[in-house]
Amino acid sequence: MLIDFSHFTPWLSLAGGLIIGLAAAMLVLFNGRIAGISGILGGLLSLPRHDMAWRIAFLAGLLVAPIIATLFDEPPVAQISASWPEVLLAGLLVGAGTRYASGCTSGHGVCGISRGSVRSVVATLTFMLAGLITVFVRRHIVGG
Repeated sequence: MLIDFSHFTPWLSLAGGLIIGLAAAMLVLFNGRIAGISGILGGLLSLPRHDMAWRIAFLAGLLVAPIIATLFDEPPVAQISASWPEVLLAGLLVGAGTRYASGCTSGHGVCGISRGSVRSVVATLTFMLAGLITVFVRRHIVGG
């Protein structure tokens, strides 16, 4: 395995992880809510909608933060080699998976594991294993 040292940013990655952890801890401590993106978004789409303000603020922060970051550094260039139908199918599969797993990687991986949830450990291991298998099949069996 080769490490691309020109893009290796352990200190920035550590800082980002600490900020994500702090934000998740603040949300659970001050609001009693788990910082799972699928649950936050799903709560906006379901009734009753009595707690919309914090959900909208959280999601707006997810959208605004990268825009603010571009003021300090040039944004990375995303290179997606998939077609639009593949991207849409992948999005639908991720959405179905989050419903099936009762949460997403942020809810289970960041918040659930830190709370000692066995279900979250199993879900996160499943996410990781599915990703590993997908990359292996795509690169070594299907080709690409």
